Amino acid sequence: MLKTSDFYFDLPEELIAQTPLERRDGSRLLTLDKNTGEIGHHHFFDLPTMLKPGDCLVLNDSRVLPARLIGRRSGGGACEILLLIDRGEKVWECLVRPGKKLRPGARVTFGDGELSAEIVGEVNGGNRLVRFEYEGIFLEVLERLGKMPLPPYIHEELENGERYQTVYSKVVGSAAAPTAGLHFTNELLEQIKSMGVKVCYVTLHVGLGTFRPVKAENLDEHEMHSEYCVIPQETADVINETKRNGGRVICVGTTSCRTIESWANEDGTMEAKAGWTNIFIYPGYRFKVLDALITNFHLPESTLIMLVSALAGREHVLAAYEEAVRERYRFFSFGDAMFIS
Repeated sequence: MLKTSDFYFDLPEELIAQTPLERRDGSRLLTLDKNTGEIGHHHFFDLPTMLKPGDCLVLNDSRVLPARLIGRRSGGGACEILLLIDRGEKVWECLVRPGKKLRPGARVTFGDGELSAEIVGEVNGGNRLVRFEYEGIFLEVLERLGKMPLPPYIHEELENGERYQTVYSKVVGSAAAPTAGLHFTNELLEQIKSMGVKVCYVTLHVGLGTFRPVKAENLDEHEMHSEYCVIPQETADVINETKRNGGRVICVGTTSCRTIESWANEDGTMEAKAGWTNIFIYPGYRFKVLDALITNFHLPESTLIMLVSALAGREHVLAAYEEAVRERYRFFSFGDAMFIS
């Protein structure tokens, strides 16, 4: 029986990337052969040399909501509200701080007052229901006033919010970026397509639960968070055709992987589908569709390193991570990448 502690590795704090590289595809790329454990060192712009005509890349086109709002309470003090779930009728479920001052009835204003809000309820262990008041389109107001909700291990402000979005992000709804895709440029994607590699898209809105630590010591006791995802018909068709013709289905990011594995039929075929998934992939899982994975380096003892270990084996993955630490790779959201094939 695998335990959470089986996925621990020692990570020096200075290897946690705090800012994106100037060049998106200039990050390093560690290659790992999932069968032999063989490791190679490259750069992300070398990726086309590792792909073959007939392969397909599956990308998550979710866009991060600028969901962090800094405001002032009616009593005068500063406060922060983080949007989590749209509950309809201008009401959102949110994380708030300071929690003691933002009880039901409290009022908050943002910017020069173009957005205001009232706390109207409490739910789910301290989250608040917040009703917003504004003119026009909420997303446009957020684009003006909101900040990117960066992960808890990033302590620097981001100068350009677009650097926490993939170049192909389209459908707004994530609380965190699908970070494996941050390495792609439009030019690199065009180069890949021109080789005869198909590129298709799914949508999975990343929730803050992705950063929640695994509290259970036994993996089968961990309750996975739910996230909403969509597989369009066009993507299902591309994946089915790729499989039929002997190409590889290569997911960009654990979110794309979880999306297609959630809805794959037992025989590995795909259909168009939408819904909530709480799939938890860890060693022992049999992949139905995915052949290879492009991913960043993940936190020790996280569900993400468990997913990667399900694909390449725990020993191979931990050995690759030790090598990455030795070679001073950059870790987590703004860090370097791995290609497991």
